[in-house]
Amino acid sequence: MLLHEILNNGRAGDVALIDGERRLTYGDTKRVVKSCRNKLYNIGIREGDRVAIFARNSIEFICTYFAVISLGAIAVPINFQLSGRETAYILKDAGIEHIFTYQPLNLDKYIAHTVTQHDISTFVAVDNTIAEAPQLPADFSDSNPCAIIYTSGTTGNPKGAVLSHKNLVRNTEQMVNIACKREHKVLCVLPIYHAYGWMATVLYPLSCGASIVIMGNFILKDMLNLIRLEHITDVYVVPSICNLLTKLADPSDLAELRLFVCSGAPLPRELADKFTNKFKIPIHEVYGLSEASPMVTTTPFGYPKAGSIGTPVPDLEARFVNINGKDMPQGQEGELIIRGDNVMLGYWNNPEATKETIDEDGWLHTGDIAKIDEDGYVYIVNRLKEMIISMGENIYPREVEEVIYQFPNIKDAAVVGVEDSRRGQVGICFYSTQDKSKIDIEELKHFLQKNLALYKIPREFHELEELPRTSTGKISKVKLIDKIVGNL
Repeated sequence: MLLHEILNNGRAGDVALIDGERRLTYGDTKRVVKSCRNKLYNIGIREGDRVAIFARNSIEFICTYFAVISLGAIAVPINFQLSGRETAYILKDAGIEHIFTYQPLNLDKYIAHTVTQHDISTFVAVDNTIAEAPQLPADFSDSNPCAIIYTSGTTGNPKGAVLSHKNLVRNTEQMVNIACKREHKVLCVLPIYHAYGWMATVLYPLSCGASIVIMGNFILKDMLNLIRLEHITDVYVVPSICNLLTKLADPSDLAELRLFVCSGAPLPRELADKFTNKFKIPIHEVYGLSEASPMVTTTPFGYPKAGSIGTPVPDLEARFVNINGKDMPQGQEGELIIRGDNVMLGYWNNPEATKETIDEDGWLHTGDIAKIDEDGYVYIVNRLKEMIISMGENIYPREVEEVIYQFPNIKDAAVVGVEDSRRGQVGICFYSTQDKSKIDIEELKHFLQKNLALYKIPREFHELEELPRTSTGKISKVKLIDKIVGNL
């Protein structure tokens, strides 16, 4: 089965997509995708081409994505919060010649090769006068690449996780424990350029024949109105949204929900307790990463465990190993490694990074320390990586640091993550200067705003005469966190 064929799982007359005043049945959606497919073929998009989508959650995003992959081309969703420099890197790395967006992007100073920009809204208007695109060849396999999801790299540049049709189809099937039915309505408020939002709030409900209610922007008041107006049953959020709901929503706002799922960042136990005490709704946590399509664990519907991210999805092998690769017994901590049909094909044009993440036996190393209990529930204990998760967005300090180093008179710089009650985590930058020069922080922030997405910019900047170092001469972030962050 190919990914776009999941639209066949819905009944033709049932509502598939709701976006403001627009409502598309499954039959309507298939017609829109078919027309869009013909238009894409007409402008030259062919099997294997990488095609970028730079847009907010919308019917246009979803239908264009399915049209792209139905041609055997590869969809490359891009975070619309990225700067021109960051977007251009992805376009160059993936060799993208076509990008679909609502407004033209100013990319000329960042990119040399020609990238044709298309108004995404014009491609979903049904036009039956365009010649029909040919069907995929008979030998087109579900092992062919379907999408490339770019994840920020710890070495400064993002890496493209290549996911096949099989990866994504199998992962929709592996979410079976969530128990979505065709009569359910799922709120699509998480950004669907992210693997979590795309799988949980688009692909999985469509595979079940359910209805999706789309939000282009997260505004709490609008979200609560939609939940009531549309009688939403299933909601997926990140901890920062969970926190806002706990503070500002009324129990009656969520009274009709059957399922509340939280993921995308660690959920503090205190926040989970406050939420469940206020709304009398259990939180079902899930866990994943882009390289796994992304779901690795889900909490079986109706059976959450406090602090747990649930159980490994069906037909996925999971192990917990120490630094030497030895399996750790039940209840003891080890790196979570996984193997299964949802594990990516590899990183786009990056065999070295692929080998570092997927070993020769096919085990994907998640970089997360976890343990499993007697009932098969998994608990994340710590991170091997330095990644910061702010409002559900991944921030890699090395990428931010490399931009900071480009600012005049910066000698050393280090970005570390600290807890934040509103965002979950935020970055704090520590720096030293060349020859005791003075840095204008406002100018530094302005410089970063030109080169980074706003959510990646550190909340605070602290000058030190010298940054602490390890015995081998590397900047010690452990010392910064332990001795300095605690005293801020």
